[in-house]
Amino acid sequence: MGEVSVSHEPRYYETDQQGVVFNMWYLAYFEDARNAWLAAAGYSLHDLLAEGLDIQVVHTEITWHGGVRWPERIELVARVSRVGTTSVTFDFEVRRGEAVTATGRTTYVIVDAASGDKHEVPERLRAAAGD
Repeated sequence: MGEVSVSHEPRYYETDQQGVVFNMWYLAYFEDARNAWLAAAGYSLHDLLAEGLDIQVVHTEITWHGGVRWPERIELVARVSRVGTTSVTFDFEVRRGEAVTATGRTTYVIVDAASGDKHEVPERLRAAAGD
């Protein structure tokens, strides 16, 4: 499956004294885009949790290219770039019109929700990612 895009209008409280979206919000935006990707793939976060699994961040990076101001509408874009044995890596873009204002990459590990132990990527997720 390709990329999925979610429209978002930053809320006033997401901005800092510089008048732009504060950096911590980008991680929340990435989570929203990831969840939208999972839902569009037919394997939502609810499905994952119902199977007794969960997803945890093990690495993330954000590159800021330009500020987003309140109330500029942005698009949060997610795509899977890699599927490992127990991990899935998503690439993200934050777009304001044609301009890319931030990019990111986050690697998540699938875990057993009860024990926290690593678990293989479920076949439904692997198939949705085209792996």
